[in-house]
Amino acid sequence: MLVKLDFQVSDMESSALNTTVSDGALSKDLGNQALLCVACGHSCKLRPGQRGVCMVRWNEDGVLKVPFGYTAGVHNDPIEKKPFFHALPGSRALSFGMLGCDFKCAYCQNWFSSQTFRDPASTTEHSPATPKSLCDLAQSAGARTIVSTYNEPLITAEWGVAVFKEAKSRNLKTAFVSNGHGTPEVLDYLKPWIDFYKVDLKSFSERNYRRLSGNLPAVLDTIQYLHSAGIWLEIVTLVIPGYNDSDTELREIAEFIAHLSIDIPWHITAFHPDYKMRDRERTSPSTLLRAWEAGRKAGLNYVYSGNLPGQIENTENTHCPDCGIVLVERYGFEVIVNRISGSACPQCHCPIPGRWN
Repeated sequence: MLVKLDFQVSDMESSALNTTVSDGALSKDLGNQALLCVACGHSCKLRPGQRGVCMVRWNEDGVLKVPFGYTAGVHNDPIEKKPFFHALPGSRALSFGMLGCDFKCAYCQNWFSSQTFRDPASTTEHSPATPKSLCDLAQSAGARTIVSTYNEPLITAEWGVAVFKEAKSRNLKTAFVSNGHGTPEVLDYLKPWIDFYKVDLKSFSERNYRRLSGNLPAVLDTIQYLHSAGIWLEIVTLVIPGYNDSDTELREIAEFIAHLSIDIPWHITAFHPDYKMRDRERTSPSTLLRAWEAGRKAGLNYVYSGNLPGQIENTENTHCPDCGIVLVERYGFEVIVNRISGSACPQCHCPIPGRWN
């Protein structure tokens, strides 16, 4: 896949990012120093000197070089902001990001770091980090989970695993917030080290995914892999007016998730104009309610609205699917009440899927 670049090659060659790297584990030797990078669904074939679609993984004389040993942003967030609603509710998650992405979403809220080497207004600024320093920070900040997010974590999976190995030694949970554009190889690589995984299912249209520089089957395969592997999975769809908000597409997404499991949480979140997509209005409460109803009609037990706190009654809360009582009451990213006892409803004892303790 060809990507039009606004940066000059010399800009990339002189970037300090070229020194904050390691040899990558996620590649296959194609002979004659050519490599196949298997970190994301593009599976880029790279000759010496070539960069992948993500622009931050490249072939240097037959060796795959990958981002390592830095962060471009670190924040201690509520885990609900990721969003995870069925994983350690009310706890904090130390979130770190790097630079680059294998997608080019026109509405990206993190474009300043995700579109490095694609958009001249983006950044290459970063700070040195070690797995130890990040885990020290997580523990000192009272976080129970450490999350690779902000850019696309699949393309920095080697760094993520290095951090997660340290986190596991300290009994911290680990998570990805990702577009889910994976491969079997990268998911096998991550599986021993990851607890929670959030996938952005951005559309159910192959045409829309091609516009983003991705492909829908790779994302659906990733979702199916994560579910079958027993990794805690939550799915998010940013509902964009005139893009993915038709009744048909919302129904197709909901039915796909329900076919895997009616217990996978589906977050339907409101869009606001950003980056290069400023030609449409914010998502209305009525549109988000329509998406919520599509999820419930498909049989999903846990459908949540996002980005419009308090505007769609009860759709931010977790209810018992059997007796209907409110188990976790939320307002935005804040947990008001958590009534879950162990991992079950305290009234009817129905098991509630998630990672509660």
